[in-house]
Amino acid sequence: MARSGVITIRDVARESGYSASTVSIVLNNAPLARYIPGDTKSRIETAARRLGYRPNPLARSLRSQRSNIVGVMLFNITDPFCTPILRGIENSLYQSNYLFLLADAHNEPLRFERYLEMLLDRRVEALIVVANWLVTDIKLLADLTEKQVPTVIAGRAFEAESVSTVSVDNEGGASMALEHLYRLGHRDIAFLRGPRNLASSLQRWKGIRSFAQSSGLRLDSRRIAELPESLDPNSSFEAGYQLTNELLRQERPFSALLAYDDMTALGALRALKKNGLGVPEDCSVVGFDDVAQASLSVPSLTTVRQPMEAMGSMSAGIVLDAIKSVNQKRDIPVVRREIPAEMVVRESTRSVK
Repeated sequence: MARSGVITIRDVARESGYSASTVSIVLNNAPLARYIPGDTKSRIETAARRLGYRPNPLARSLRSQRSNIVGVMLFNITDPFCTPILRGIENSLYQSNYLFLLADAHNEPLRFERYLEMLLDRRVEALIVVANWLVTDIKLLADLTEKQVPTVIAGRAFEAESVSTVSVDNEGGASMALEHLYRLGHRDIAFLRGPRNLASSLQRWKGIRSFAQSSGLRLDSRRIAELPESLDPNSSFEAGYQLTNELLRQERPFSALLAYDDMTALGALRALKKNGLGVPEDCSVVGFDDVAQASLSVPSLTTVRQPMEAMGSMSAGIVLDAIKSVNQKRDIPVVRREIPAEMVVRESTRSVK
């Protein structure tokens, strides 16, 4: 029967009748355990189970220099983009017997740096940064890898090849979205661009311009609005609503609208409805990301899907491989993965009448 309180090696030693050092060797499966007779091991393990002994992971990590913990830094935990990425990270780490420590930087650079210090103080073996919105200090993260703390950025790609990244093909996805509208016969198309300070916004706009050029589609500047720079990813819903209202006041009719992301598109849906326009009867709408709300809206939103859970799983796999490199005294490889986007057609788009 287990005793109350924390059961120690010394308790197991008293119960089994063996020395604390022998008990420690057996319960920690130390190299010397192979020299200890089987019946001795059995009596020690039986005593440990009877008492309810559990090894101290902190003490074990201090001895082995291993914590089996990965730090995960988010820039805003309320962003629906983060949830499926976290699920992918958690599932992969669980299967490899790793825990993760989660920190939310609230889109504040100073908070990010302070949390980074706290995670490193707790001996995390690697870091995954889910960085889809705030501009990230790429040099700071690259320095971590140089200091043997493997780091992966999930959700963004960087031109600098100094840190591992996992991202979606933003350019190809945006091109795919515009092609979908074009094939439905839409030519008068409005656009809600993302903030200029976001790399994903520039990449998606590049994809839109590329398809427009190849197809001969004219992009009317009076049908283009840009989301304001903001540290709050959820502000895009209200921005989508306001900007769509402004586009409607331009008196430049459009039969379709392509938004930077799903939250912006959902804001546009609201504005169109408030102005008495039906979706998709009067205006087709396309988003980007495929967050959970996209399939629940009325009408359900046609969008470009980012395989976010797969991105999280892939990010975890990269840091786990890098941890092995550190333990084997090898250089940490810099890995850059770009996952294809997928077009998800739902109720918010239809062909031109």
